[in-house]
Order: sequence, then structure tokens, then C-alpha cells
Amino acid sequence: MYEPQASVGVRINREQPPAKLRDLARQAEDAGLDEVWLVEDCFWAAGITTTATALAVTSTIKVGIGVLPAVARNPAVAAMEIAALAELHPDRLIAGFGHGVASWMRQIGAYPESPLAALEETLLAVRRLLAGERVSMNGRHVHLDEVELVFPPASPPPLVAGVRRPKSLAVAGAAADGTILAEPAPPEFVRTALAGIAPGRAAEGAPPHHAVVTYNWLALGDRERARRTVAESLNPGSRVQVEGLPFASELLALMDSTSTVDELAAGLRPEWIDRLAICGDVDECAAAVRALHEAGSGSVVLLPLPEESPEQAIEDAARVAAAVRG
Repeated sequence: MYEPQASVGVRINREQPPAKLRDLARQAEDAGLDEVWLVEDCFWAAGITTTATALAVTSTIKVGIGVLPAVARNPAVAAMEIAALAELHPDRLIAGFGHGVASWMRQIGAYPESPLAALEETLLAVRRLLAGERVSMNGRHVHLDEVELVFPPASPPPLVAGVRRPKSLAVAGAAADGTILAEPAPPEFVRTALAGIAPGRAAEGAPPHHAVVTYNWLALGDRERARRTVAESLNPGSRVQVEGLPFASELLALMDSTSTVDELAAGLRPEWIDRLAICGDVDECAAAVRALHEAGSGSVVLLPLPEESPEQAIEDAARVAAAVRG
């Protein structure tokens, strides 16, 4: 069961070479953070390998995979990998699945007929396999014939879905133990997402508990450091993430009228950046994290800005976490 209560974590961004991972994971644990999250994007380091490494060099911190593309692995193989990690490191793994970036999935020949069906069927199949069931399934995407894990984990890890659109949120509610909301994820989007998750949670057989994890950029000290990074995250797919903000109409108009990231970044008002990232001094950042917790995010994951050293980012995240707890 994954029910984080006012957790604060950090993400190790994909740009960090694998050789740095062991030291960064240890630093996150030693700094007192609750969670460390790792990325699987094409064609950086693979999520299972990096997660296994982070778990092996730590002893208490939870390690999240955010996220595995559901269509990039056979669900039986994914369940085998996850089961082994969960058995070796009980109650510390959080396994995330998502649709996968469409262009990357096409690039590797894995784009499905129905991304929605592929995600739902993968979550259901992996969940059942981890529970020790013998699974047969002939779905639109998943096809299994009497598959059963030899070593199902004694304590199956939570499965979370990295999604943001209404139909996908409903799938998350019906088939996952939680939802990861990508950056930017202001409190307004948390509340919108919870409303989208609710119909799935009401479905027969839905998991009894559902946690929300939010990703947001951290710019401790100076919001201006986050300006370009925030602009880069405001892509067409992120419209649903900002529609609930009080300045949404102005922001969406700006997004529609600019043709480059530089133009969009230049047009972002300072007060908008304050809502689209965790920024300011320690107390301001802690207040922003608390607002996310109050909106329904059990776990707030702070993302290093691309130009910041990961060691400094972990130190900054730990300072914010301490202020939240204090």
C-alpha cells in the first residue's frame, strides 16, 4: 500500500550519467528525503537498471520509477523485473508506468493501436502477476496465456500511472495505486486530476487506495532561474495542467501566440512562474509544497533545474523538506 503523507522527494534527471547515480542516491537518503525518483526516457539510461542500482546502495529511502512506457516491455517481463526488485528491497519500490512519448514509441516500433487500452491492460496484468495469480489475457494489446511468476513478491509494490488527460486519469483510478502528475503540477491541477481519477476509483475491482505524486521544478532563491525551464515544459500537451489557474486564459493565449521557447519564456510574468514552479526563499518554497499537500498530493517531488548541479539540487530539496516538516 502506497499512502505517502506529506512526503518530499527529489528526482534525478535523465541527463545525469549512470556513473553518478550511486553517489546521488546515497546523498538523497543521507539528506533525509523521503523518496528519490528516476526517469526512463528514450534513449537515456534504462529505468529498471538505474532503480536497481539506487535501491542497492541505499537502505531506507523509497525509490520510484517515473515512468516505464507501458508498450516498451512485455508485461510479463516487466512483472518479473519489478517482482525481483520488490523481493530484494521490500516496501521501498514504487513502479510507474505511462503511455510513453508517442514519437519515441513510433521510433522504436512500439506505438500501440490504442495507447489507453495498452496502459490499462498492462497495469491490470502486472498487478495480477505481482499478486501471484496465473494470468490469461487476450486484450487489444496484452496477450498472456497461463502466465504465473515463480517468485511473486511477498509485498507487491505499488503501481502508479504517469498520466494527465481525463480518460487516462480514469484508467489510473481504476487500475493503479497512484498517479504521477508531470511538471508543472500546481494545486489547481491536483484538484482537477483527483476529479478525473474519481470515476475510475469507483469502478469494481479498483485498488482501495490511491496516492497522487506531483513533479515540480525547484528554484530555491531566485524564480528567474526557472523561467526558461518552465517555458520548455509548457508544451501543447501541458494545457490541461494549467487550465485551472486564475491566469490560464492569458497564459494559454501567450502559448498560442509564441513560436519559440525564448518568446514564451520572455512573456511569462514573475507571478506566473511562482505558480508553475516551486521557487523563492526556503519559507516560500515550503509554503508552496504545503499547498500541494493540502490540495491532495501525498508526495511532492522536486526537480533540479537542468543547469544546476544534482548535488546542489538535492541539498536544496532537503532544505525545503526540513522547512516543510518544521
